Amino acid sequence: MRKWESEKVGVLPSPHRGRRRGCGVRVLLAGGGTGGHVFPALALADAVRKRAPEAELLFVGTERGMERNAVPQAGYPIRMISVIGLRRQVSWEWLRFPFALMDSLRETRRIFRAFRPHLVTGTGGYVSGPVGFMAGWFGVPLVIQEQNSYPGITTRLLALLADQVHLTFPESERYFLRKRNLQISGNPTRSEIGSVDRTEARKRLGLAQDKPTLCVIGGSQGAHSINVALSEALDRLTASGIQVLWQTGERDYQWASQVSAHYGNTVRAQGFVDMPTALGAADLILCRAGAMTLAEITRCGLPAILVPYPYATANHQEHNARSLVEAGAAELILDRELSGERVGERVSALLEDRERLDRMRRASRSLGRPMAAQNIADCGLRILE
Repeated sequence: MRKWESEKVGVLPSPHRGRRRGCGVRVLLAGGGTGGHVFPALALADAVRKRAPEAELLFVGTERGMERNAVPQAGYPIRMISVIGLRRQVSWEWLRFPFALMDSLRETRRIFRAFRPHLVTGTGGYVSGPVGFMAGWFGVPLVIQEQNSYPGITTRLLALLADQVHLTFPESERYFLRKRNLQISGNPTRSEIGSVDRTEARKRLGLAQDKPTLCVIGGSQGAHSINVALSEALDRLTASGIQVLWQTGERDYQWASQVSAHYGNTVRAQGFVDMPTALGAADLILCRAGAMTLAEITRCGLPAILVPYPYATANHQEHNARSLVEAGAAELILDRELSGERVGERVSALLEDRERLDRMRRASRSLGRPMAAQNIADCGLRILE
C-alpha cells in the first residue's frame, strides 16, 4: 500500500507544505477517453518522473476510456470516476449526466483527500472536468494542456481556474477569455518518437532502402475511407516505384492484407504499427489530422497529406490540418473529396518533387516541439518552488 492510500486527513494541506517537510511532490493527472488525451498525459508523467524521481503520480480516468489499460501498462496507478461526456446531439444520456457528474465530483473529492496532490494536470476529455474543478475548490495549482487548434469545452471552462494553460497551436488563443495564463508549448509526445533512423526502420520492416516510401496511418481503429482510396491508388503508386507501409486498423486488416498480397513486398499491410519505426521509415505520411498524430509527424519533420476525420467534435481535425497546410508542412484532402485517383496523383507528385518535399520537411520540423513534455512539466513544477 502506498503511503498516501493509508493517510486520513481532514483538510488538504497548502500546495507548498509537503515540499517544506521534504516530502516528495504528489501530482494528480487527468486525461481520458481517447489516445489524444491519454498519451500526452503519459508523456507528461514521464517528464515529471524524469525531473523529480521522488514524485508520486496518480492518474484519474474512467472505465470507458483507453486509459483503463494504457495507464497501468505504462506503470502508473489510476483511480476511476464515473463521469460521462455530454453528447452534443439530443440523447437519453442527458438525463444521466447531472447524476453522473455529482457522483464523479464526490469520487474526485475523496481522491483529493486521500492523495493530497500538490499539483493537478489535465490534458482534456471529460474526465478532466471534475478533477480540474476540485483543484480550484481546494486551491491546488492547476495546469491544463490542450492538443487541438480548436480547444474543447472542458479546456475552455477550466482555463478560467487554471494557473497555466499550455496550447499546441497559436491560433487557439482567441478562444479563451483569460490570456495571461496561456503559453504555446506544443503537444507532449513520447521520447521514442524520432529515435529510429531510416536505415534501421526500413530494415526492421523489410522495406527497400532505396525506394520512396509512403506511410499510411489510420489510427488505432484505422480509417476506412483512406484504406479504400489507397487500395484504388496502389496500381499507380507501385508502378511509379513507390513502396507503401499501410497501417489498416484491426477492422480492415484481413481485407487489406489480401489486397496488398498482389504487390509482394512493395506494399506491407499491418493492423498496427510501432510508430517510432513507421515514422522513421517514411518519406511521406498519409493520415488523419488528430493532434497526437500531427505532433509526432512534426517532431520527426515529416511532410504529410492530411485527411481530417469529418465527424470530429467541432470539426477540430480540419482546424488542426489547416494549421499545417498554412505553414507549408502538409497538403489537405477533405474526406468527401477522397478518391483513389486523387491519392495516387498527390502522392506521386510529391514524392517525385524532391525540392517541394524538402521544403515541407523543413516546415514540418519547424512546427515540431520535441521538448514539449519536459517544458510543460518544468513550468508546472516551478509553481511549487
